[in-house]
Amino acid sequence: MQRTLRAARAATFAYFALNGFVLGMWIVHIPAVERRAGISHAVLGSLLLLLGAGAFAGMQLAGPLADRFGARRVVPVSAALCSAAVVLPGLATSGWALGAALCVLGFGNGCLDVSMNAHAVQVERGYARPVMSTFHAVFSLGGVAASLVGARTLSWGWSAAVTLGGTAAVCLAASLLAGPALLPRDADRPAEQAPADALVVSADGGGDGGGVGGGPARTGRRTPGRIWALAAICLMVMLSEGVANDWSVLATRDVLHAPAATAAFAYGSFATAMTVGRLLTDRISGRFGPVAVVRWGAGTAAVGMTAVVCSPWIPLALVGWTVFGIGLSGCVPQLFSAAGHADREAAGANVSKVAGLGYLGMLAGPAAIGALTRVVPLNAAFLLPLAFCAVAAAAAGILRGPDDTAAAGEPAVTVDAAAS
Repeated sequence: MQRTLRAARAATFAYFALNGFVLGMWIVHIPAVERRAGISHAVLGSLLLLLGAGAFAGMQLAGPLADRFGARRVVPVSAALCSAAVVLPGLATSGWALGAALCVLGFGNGCLDVSMNAHAVQVERGYARPVMSTFHAVFSLGGVAASLVGARTLSWGWSAAVTLGGTAAVCLAASLLAGPALLPRDADRPAEQAPADALVVSADGGGDGGGVGGGPARTGRRTPGRIWALAAICLMVMLSEGVANDWSVLATRDVLHAPAATAAFAYGSFATAMTVGRLLTDRISGRFGPVAVVRWGAGTAAVGMTAVVCSPWIPLALVGWTVFGIGLSGCVPQLFSAAGHADREAAGANVSKVAGLGYLGMLAGPAAIGALTRVVPLNAAFLLPLAFCAVAAAAAGILRGPDDTAAAGEPAVTVDAAAS
């Protein structure tokens, strides 16, 4: 069983890396796609909302499907759709065509995002220790790989259609090859039928939220208030991430008058800190629990953002963005994990709600900052993510449910060391 679990973990790594690589390749080619479609920056900004809308719709569909049919079936199909769709923006020659392409790409990305996280919860349950943050770190590494590959192909003069077409072919093959290694839906079911609300896993590994005894998941159940609370915290945390992604460079350049090359280090330091932090978070969570990760992480992020808001010096601001990234790095994986472990029969649906609301926060954050800059300076507008980080730190106790030993980082069973 340990070999099967290791194979499933490797396959999950592959899907997270694939997702990060696909999105990274799209981002690298945005300027080329914009020129081919013949649209302005303003039109592109509006069309990007379709990417978000498609992703949100995909998330809400994929979660229940993963609960009903198993993530093993949903993940490869979602990955294939996401991979194939990445070529569409490169082929668009008008705003309408690009809008449709982004909607399809967003839908595939949303389906893959939720289904692969649902399977990651299943793998984590099998290991009986935190492994979720490492998956998210591999997603970031996929984006780094995309930036390197994209930079090289652009230097060779390859068109967006050719590069994205090659990306689609390679990732489509990878999405199909990795599928058989994923865990079946009932992998964590004991021989005897367990109660519907049981959260104790068997020694056979993790499950992804199928019905009792491997049957279909129950549908039509009311979502617990705790899941909506986790989703609200996720919205605040991912909104803060979105602010760093879209405003860190601009703030360093305009507020502190840094040279363009120096200002680029603001996002670079944040992204690097996020990746390194996620590689370390699983060990921290395993020792201190997810509540501590979110409480101290969000609190640390608030300290980092305070430095950004108040700093009159460029080096201190860069340190602030670094601390902000370190603090935020482990929060979202813990929230996804807690949602997935809250109810094994509705793991996919619960993750889809938390991820969906968080994704809306990431989309809304940059827009909210833009609106605030009409009445306050840009650095003062960053008081919004600072406040949200403080609220997330104060509310971190919600991750500790009444029976969620798995989510608290306390294994219900001991897994042989060979599984690591």
